[in-house]
Amino acid sequence: MKAIVIGATGSTGEFLVDELLADQDYTEVTIFVRRATGKQNPKLVEHIIDFSKIQNYKELIIGDVIFSCLGTTLKTAGSKENQIKIDFDIPVAFARLAKENGVSSFVLLSSYNASAESNVFYSQLKGRLEDTIAALHFEQYIIFKPGLLLRAGSDRLGEKIMVKVLNASNSIGLFKKFKPLPTSLLAEKLAKAPKILPKEISIIELEEVFSFGK
Repeated sequence: MKAIVIGATGSTGEFLVDELLADQDYTEVTIFVRRATGKQNPKLVEHIIDFSKIQNYKELIIGDVIFSCLGTTLKTAGSKENQIKIDFDIPVAFARLAKENGVSSFVLLSSYNASAESNVFYSQLKGRLEDTIAALHFEQYIIFKPGLLLRAGSDRLGEKIMVKVLNASNSIGLFKKFKPLPTSLLAEKLAKAPKILPKEISIIELEEVFSFGK
């Protein structure tokens, strides 16, 4: 299989690229990035692009499966408008071009509680993204909806606090399904998903993420 990855330099995407490169079932891994990653591998194809002009790179979006790990926080984006561009506009643009180019599978890293009907901005944004890509009718569409992610070296204070709270709660048997998920483990599951799931829509909910693929 030939894989395409957007969000390849993020906390999950970086691990995902390494997983795909190490997996013999993937013969080529194409990533689209703003700047060089420095990764060296015979299977890796790296395109440094202007993400405001995605249409210009349509002929490069070729493969069997596309993985979207794009995502940011409102604080990092600086405004809701910028977060919409990163979390919604870019993945949708890639999805549409991939579909036009005959890519059959799409794997989306979404979020727990994502819903277009949500009153929470982030959850609504992710829900709209899920629905928009679903409307493209990929042959295989896989949505992962994890909860809190455990990111190596994270500098997000709120995230660090929540990880500590949940770990303490988990240790006494509370909120087990909200156990923080290491991004390295999530990447393993993302890479495995297109190989073991059927050619249809599959949604991996929070409660299923840890046991998926075992």
